[in-house]
Amino acid sequence: MDKLSNLALIAQMIDSAEKNIQSAKQLLREMMGGPAAKSSASQLAEKASSFTVSEGGKIIEGVFDGQNMIGPDKKQYPVPANYASKSKLVEGDVLKLTIADDGSFIYKQIGPVERKKMLGILTVDEKGDFRVVAEGNTYKVLLASLTYFKAEPGDEVTLVVPKDTPSEWAAVENVIKKNSGSAHTDMEMGGGDEEGGGNKVIMDEDEEL
Repeated sequence: MDKLSNLALIAQMIDSAEKNIQSAKQLLREMMGGPAAKSSASQLAEKASSFTVSEGGKIIEGVFDGQNMIGPDKKQYPVPANYASKSKLVEGDVLKLTIADDGSFIYKQIGPVERKKMLGILTVDEKGDFRVVAEGNTYKVLLASLTYFKAEPGDEVTLVVPKDTPSEWAAVENVIKKNSGSAHTDMEMGGGDEEGGGNKVIMDEDEEL
């Protein structure tokens, strides 16, 4: 290995070490009762208030908050976890919900926000909830994504988050197992019909995944 390759490898190792230190510090702050990340719920609700409800309440535009869609009426509409995971929805994405005559919920992503990716470490907090610590922040992630990848605490996780705004939630793109070093990608979660919030939910066929 030549000198240039050695320097590149050292730089990569230093960068990885710095990120791990940031993640460890954030986790330590949380365990010691440090300040939690600022909630973005109010910002999302304000953004949702600018959208519309039309055709007798059958078509509703809203904003994804990490788990649900917030409508202009400030109501929360359930988004199936498998659909959100497969589509890699992130906070701030604009969705259109069509409520069919039979009560089916048909979601379509119509306004994705700019995204960025980052690497983090999967942890479990004092309440037993999964969190991913990345670049000095702690993110909530959907359990459906972790279950699909069979992720375990200590695994390295590739996250997708909004590029220009803080968020409490992140989408999981893939997982690198801590023991094997292999990555699990190409999520193929259930498309078709799903149950959510007591309603039959259908993913729009035109949805770009």
